Amino acid sequence: MRNLNIKYINMRLKSFFAAALMLCTLSAVAQNSQKAPEYEFKTIKENPVTPVKNQYRSGTCWCFSALSFVESEILRTKGTEVDLSEMFVVGKSYHDRAVKYVRVDGHLNFAAGSSFGDVFHVIKDYGIVPQEAMPGFNYGTDKPEHSELDEVLKGYVEAAVKNPNRKLSTAWVRGFDGIVAAYFGEYPENFSVNGVEYTPESYRDHLGINTDDYVNLTSFTHHPFYEPFIIEVCDNWRWDSAYNLPIDELMSVMYNAIENGYTIAWGSDVSEKGFTRNGIAVMPVEKEKAAAGSDQEKWVGKSAEKPEEEVKASLPEEIVATQEMRQDAYDRKQTTDDHGMHIYGLAEDQNGTKYFIVKNSWGDAGKYKGTWYASDAFVRYKTLNIVVHKDALPKDIKKKLGIK
Repeated sequence: MRNLNIKYINMRLKSFFAAALMLCTLSAVAQNSQKAPEYEFKTIKENPVTPVKNQYRSGTCWCFSALSFVESEILRTKGTEVDLSEMFVVGKSYHDRAVKYVRVDGHLNFAAGSSFGDVFHVIKDYGIVPQEAMPGFNYGTDKPEHSELDEVLKGYVEAAVKNPNRKLSTAWVRGFDGIVAAYFGEYPENFSVNGVEYTPESYRDHLGINTDDYVNLTSFTHHPFYEPFIIEVCDNWRWDSAYNLPIDELMSVMYNAIENGYTIAWGSDVSEKGFTRNGIAVMPVEKEKAAAGSDQEKWVGKSAEKPEEEVKASLPEEIVATQEMRQDAYDRKQTTDDHGMHIYGLAEDQNGTKYFIVKNSWGDAGKYKGTWYASDAFVRYKTLNIVVHKDALPKDIKKKLGIK
């Protein structure tokens, strides 16, 4: 009888624990199956932009975003929609970079990446052409695929730097330009738009592009504020300077620009997990990771394993980015010049949080078909630099920088 009672008790205990385990399981599954609330964006201001393009397999975001910005400037000033040739700019940039690379014996970054300033140098020195005059797909595809070209060009300039004849030939630059032309096609000397003949220089002037009207701005503490300095990143191979502003003033420039009908070329770090594939860029507060072997880890995993889910747990609490945090991230290589994009509007979510509306160059990727919504916190923390028209600056900041 005693044994029967013990067996009975054991059976009841097993049933109890099984029921308890099932209850915990159902509770956890129910929590995980709850649909995360969706972002609901209300547009506050949206300035005109041209259609989204796709840089595809090329490291030319700097060119796509800067030319998108220039196209919006033409929309703003002339009311005309144009489609400018990225590969005209990229090809001329390659030429200038190769010459400089060899002059400094290879002590310069020679890669696909570059800066917004590069685009304005090319437009000023060489002009600009429409996309139809130079599509730049002379290698069997209809989208940019530059991996082969990048390797070929790097090998060529490295050979020139070695200078095996101990005296550079007069042919090496022509040879370099010939490789670029083989991939992109020849640069058009003359072309027609709406029945009017142009050169690259006259087309630039017709569009009213004055490169001196644009200013490069940044915000870091290792240089004095209100003075220009050369941003120390590899892609700034032209060694262009940017005016240095406190972050609060840089943000005020950005808001002022959008609110007054201007757009912004935006250089940012996008390596943060808050920059998602689904068109959202936020800076969520880091949550404490689950202890190894804990029940939390069993049901929802370690936080580091599911960054996308953390961000999708919508409307997360975000960090309050300070000037000191920005500098620390830059000094420790946590903020770099990852990606160039084009900011053209402002929005807010259902909680009233402000977002910048961003045109990317990855085709119709993401939930918003090529558009990203970057929160104030993300932009404040992760912006490397911006380019705006000088008239987009508030008057007091313009005065501090000595810009007329």
